[in-house]
Amino acid sequence: MLDVGKWPVFALLPPEELRLIRQACVFGSAANEALYVTVNDEVFALGTNCSGCLGLGDLQSTIEPRRIDVLCGKKTVSLSYGTGPHVVIATADGEVFAWGHNGYSQLGNGTTNHGLTPAQVSTNLLNKRVTEVACGSHHTIALTTDGEVFAWGYNNSGQVGSGSTANQPTPRRVSSCLQNKVVVNIACGQLCSMAVLDNGETYGWGYNCNGQLGLGNNGNQQTPCRIAALQGVNIIQVACGYAHTLALTDEGFIYAWGANSYGQLGTGNKSNQAVPTLINTDKERMVEVAACHTSHTSAAKTQSGQVLMWGQCRGQAVACPHLTHFASTDDVFACFATPAVTWHLLTVDGDDYLTVAQSLKREFDSPDISDLKFLVDGKCIHVHKALLKIRCEHFRVLLNETDEESIEIHQFSYLVYRAFLEYLYTDTINLPPEDAIGLLDLATFYRETRLKRLCQETIKRGISEENAITLLSAAVKYEARDLEEFCFKFCVNHLTAVTQTQAFADMDHELLKAFISKASRYGAFKN
Repeated sequence: MLDVGKWPVFALLPPEELRLIRQACVFGSAANEALYVTVNDEVFALGTNCSGCLGLGDLQSTIEPRRIDVLCGKKTVSLSYGTGPHVVIATADGEVFAWGHNGYSQLGNGTTNHGLTPAQVSTNLLNKRVTEVACGSHHTIALTTDGEVFAWGYNNSGQVGSGSTANQPTPRRVSSCLQNKVVVNIACGQLCSMAVLDNGETYGWGYNCNGQLGLGNNGNQQTPCRIAALQGVNIIQVACGYAHTLALTDEGFIYAWGANSYGQLGTGNKSNQAVPTLINTDKERMVEVAACHTSHTSAAKTQSGQVLMWGQCRGQAVACPHLTHFASTDDVFACFATPAVTWHLLTVDGDDYLTVAQSLKREFDSPDISDLKFLVDGKCIHVHKALLKIRCEHFRVLLNETDEESIEIHQFSYLVYRAFLEYLYTDTINLPPEDAIGLLDLATFYRETRLKRLCQETIKRGISEENAITLLSAAVKYEARDLEEFCFKFCVNHLTAVTQTQAFADMDHELLKAFISKASRYGAFKN
């Protein structure tokens, strides 16, 4: 499952839909547009739909996902977007599709008409297999399996690399200094383009007034130029921000250059750099750099999985790489970039990889590798001794004193005890409020404070006029003071209906007296 929970645009999707997402992209001037691909290779879009960028065939915004039929089954391998926005993808078959804003021919179809549905980009690409696409504000570049680069769209600063500043309406091969060379990685800033060769050389072209091409000057370049300052340095990945560039070497070092007004170069100051500058991360080997042409935020990941961020971080200028608690560079952009868009296509492996939590959940009550079973009401529940000892002090003591492979439980029902053991595997409970009362009893007996709190929350969410007295009685019995107060106030607020229920008629005499006394103090019986 791909975790998209940090992006608000996905907040209304139900859990069963979120579980199906395998690829996703959040984009747009306010991060209000999103595309995602499911395990079944179905493609959906939602959001504000500026310039038809959702590819749905109209300009209507949608708060609920709508399927993009033409892309279903295409297997997207690369996706990028501009600020119009326009969207471009490359498929597993090497085809390129584009849609959205087209005021500068960034869709590569020879027109300037916006594209409301995905259309294949065919000129000069039909016999090519594209593996990667990258978009600037209004231009697009594509990398083929042969290591060739094609570019089209807005070209006011030479970012298409054609040798002029005329817009390029259809894909054109970027040749000049890249002729007979093999490109392995591409990236785009707002108005510039970058390419990394198989020999580690790096080339840049387009807008350069902030030094983002790393050439030692501030002159725009209409054709690719090699970054001479990186001579002898083997670059394996580049990432472009709005007007700055990050480069990762094969030894795990980071170089940065370009605009620096927000500290996005990580040099400790805010001075622009027209030549590549080695960044002192003070950490171990780096394995990934991240930036997005829509923002001034930078991020990187270390070999051991630590994530650093710097630059513009939710309005603050962070001039030195700052160690975070995040698990991925994607989290940096979700939580600190402005706008909070994805810097690349979010993807989980297509294999059967499971997280630790997912693996544990799958093995609960599975007899295959369990080494202990509980017998409750004549039914078996299969578990693992080691996990129970790690998760619960009661079991740590119990299982250290016995080598039994089967334990009978008599004081709790099968439903309740199974829910308890499942909680130890998943950290969640899934019971109706009436059954959660039994689990509350168990949590109290085993002194499981967090489980007791979860039970109380479940009961609160499920309270009704019919069950309020039953739940109040349980709260009193198990000394759940917060829950007792909650149930009591509910009963008082719905007094007429509650007093007509069977549960109220069957209420324990002492509890009834206490309830009436307390309710009268609250003024429940005043006219």
